[in-house]
Parts: sequence; C-alpha cells; structure tokens
Amino acid sequence: MKTHTFSLNRLTRRASLLAAASVLAACGSFGSRPPAAGDIHVMTSGGFTAAYNELRPGFERSSGRTVKTAYGASMGNAEDSIPSRLSRNEPADVVILARPALDALVAQGKVVPGSQVDLVRSSIGFAVRKGAPKPDISTVDALKRTLLAAPSIAYSASASGTYYETELLKKLGIEDQVKPKSKRILSERVGTVVARGDAALGLQQVSELLPIAGIDYIGPLPAEVQRVTVFSAGIVTASKQPDAARQLIRYLNSPEAAPTIAKTGLEPLTAR
Repeated sequence: MKTHTFSLNRLTRRASLLAAASVLAACGSFGSRPPAAGDIHVMTSGGFTAAYNELRPGFERSSGRTVKTAYGASMGNAEDSIPSRLSRNEPADVVILARPALDALVAQGKVVPGSQVDLVRSSIGFAVRKGAPKPDISTVDALKRTLLAAPSIAYSASASGTYYETELLKKLGIEDQVKPKSKRILSERVGTVVARGDAALGLQQVSELLPIAGIDYIGPLPAEVQRVTVFSAGIVTASKQPDAARQLIRYLNSPEAAPTIAKTGLEPLTAR
C-alpha cells in the first residue's frame, strides 16, 4: 500500500511539473521576463536641466522605461547644441528647449507640428564668484554701472546670451564699452566659468546658475529689461517612441511636477 501511494504521488508531481513546463514554454524560455519597455531619448537645453534631472527618476519608476539624455544649447552651431545633434541624426524622441528654437525645428521638419507643450517660464540673472562682492543690479541704472565697472563678463551661447549681445546692451546704451570685455561661452555653464575666476560676472538663466557650486547668485535682471523665455517640449519627427514621448511630456507638465520645477528657479506652466 505504501509503495503504491509513493508511486502515485511521484506520478502526480511529475504530471504537475510537465504541465507547468508546457505553460512556461508557451510564454517563452524558463525564467524569462516580459520584454522591457523601449528606452526614451531626450535632448534638453540648460534652462530646464535642473528640473528635468530631478523629475526623470520618478518617470522612470512609474513608466518602467529608461530615459537616456543628451544636453545642449537651444540654438547655435556648437557641436553639442540641440540643432547640431538633430542635424547629425542623433537618436531623440523628445526635445526640450526655448520655444522660438523649438518652433524653428518644427518649421524645419525636425519636430512634429502641434506636439509643442510649454513647460516653464525662465528669467535671466547674474552671479559672481563665491565670496566676491555682490554688485548692485536692482535698477536699470545700477545694472549699467555694474556692467561698465566689471572687468569681464561671461554670457551663454543660447537664449539668454543671444538677448544680451543683440538687444540688452543696445537698450542700455553701453554696447561699445561692454561688448569687447564680454565672452560668449560655448558648451559650458556660465557659472562654471565664473567659479573658476575666468570672468568676474556671469549672466544666464537663473535655473542654470543656481545649481553651480563656487558662485553666489546676485539676482535677476530688473523687470524693465528682463527677458522671460518659455521652455517647451516637442516630439521629434524621427521618434521611435512617440507614445512614450507624449507620456513623458504629460509627466513634466503635470501638477505633481510643479513643486520640483519651482524650486529650481523656474515658473511652471502646469497643464490645467
């Protein structure tokens, strides 16, 4: 009786194992996992970088996707600028950059028309090397005096720098005196240049200055001469993950993302 029971139990276990094996075979090899969601490739300019870097891990956790990132300026011909990267056909699903530059990419057929979503408003500010005296830029007249007195000034090769070199100095009436001692910075943060002591004063988007160690943020441009830039996201025409791209943009534009964005010095334009 015991021998019969033992044999029956052994046959039952074997049948169960064979049944389980056949189910696994139908789903794939033993121990296999469902295929991972495809990676998303993002290109973002400096103005949104600090907020993006904080928000990205949460999106990766919630979506199960890995986000791969390339950084570059919104405009210009620098090797790592977003327009240059796209012209080389680097992989990209989402681009995040100044709205005028994004619209130019739409016109060039690089970004899907109608996919643009405004994420934030960004202001321009100034910084000095950590511990250096903080000059007065609280009024337009004070700003003029500070720029005239500064031995050297660094500005970006993107939206804030374009405004500085083509409009701001003209508005202030000091272009001839100040432009020769101003240096346009390519492929590097202005704050990093100031922290090294290679420029006495630096101008860039506030959100790009705040994360830099070794500098002291002075404050924004006076309201009368401030230039607010809207940074927006769009879906690249050649995207291999357009649905995931839309999902990421919704995440970045969500009310839940707004507090993180605000603490980086940006004004969130949250979807209503």
